[in-house]
Amino acid sequence: MSPLILVPLAILAYIIFSGFFTVKQQTAAIIQRLGKFHSIRNSGLHFKIPVIDSVAGRINLKIQQLDVNVETKTKDDVFVRLKVSVQFRVLRDSIYSAFYELENPYEQINAYIFDIIRAEVPKMRLDDVFIRKDDIALAVKQELEAAMNTYGYSIVKALVTDIDPDQEVKIAMNHINAAERQKTAAEFEAEADRIRIVAKAKAEAESKRLQGQGIADQRREIARGLEESVEVLNKVGINSQEASALIVVTQHYDTMQSMGENSNSNLILLPNNPTAGSDMLGQMVASFAASQQLGESMKQQNEEQKALPTKRREALDLKRDRD
Repeated sequence: MSPLILVPLAILAYIIFSGFFTVKQQTAAIIQRLGKFHSIRNSGLHFKIPVIDSVAGRINLKIQQLDVNVETKTKDDVFVRLKVSVQFRVLRDSIYSAFYELENPYEQINAYIFDIIRAEVPKMRLDDVFIRKDDIALAVKQELEAAMNTYGYSIVKALVTDIDPDQEVKIAMNHINAAERQKTAAEFEAEADRIRIVAKAKAEAESKRLQGQGIADQRREIARGLEESVEVLNKVGINSQEASALIVVTQHYDTMQSMGENSNSNLILLPNNPTAGSDMLGQMVASFAASQQLGESMKQQNEEQKALPTKRREALDLKRDRD
């Protein structure tokens, strides 16, 4: 075959095969014919008329994410940087609008996010920004959804992924938190000290009560023993006074013996003549009698003082009646 024929055939074959093209999954191709929109081709193998038709562009139908960093001021005059992540996709039935309506959809979404964040965050205090970040994300999604649906874009999700105040503000917040925790720790320590003091006081009170009860029981048993000793001595013809003197002398010598057995004790020698017990008993009886007499006298004086205002009132009433 002549080369003159092969060359045109090769050119024709190239032109025909150049009309075939493929579209990837989750992608749409925009076909224009002589510069005018003609059709939308989805994934697969397609054919376009060479020279007349052309692929004007391709639209990604996957979910895409745009991260936007916004710096703004809160209600309490703290500058804070927020990172907002917006996930969006092109609607299959609005591919034409998504391709022809917007020159740069990323810049458009970015501008909307800046406007929404700088309208919402200045209404909140810094602590509220951390607490209500989901509310901020919801406001971004709703505003973007209303604005971008017109251009064929659907907002899947909006997230506030980072809140970063100024470094000095973070240091101050950490100091406040540390001081609050120290305050709480001090309160717990004070409460623990109070519990320990109360428990110790209760233990001491219980110890004193038991000690006093033990002393009372001891004295009661001593008194019972003395009573039994006096009864035994009375049976052999010794009267009560002599028996008491004998018991006092016996206890006196027992005490001296106990003190002498301890080498580290200081021994005080009291009168120990044969009449010492009787004299000691007499002095004790005289002291008890004097104490009882003094108590009775003070009781009588108190009763007279209490009765004095009543007598005065009676005298005044009697004088008033006479007048």
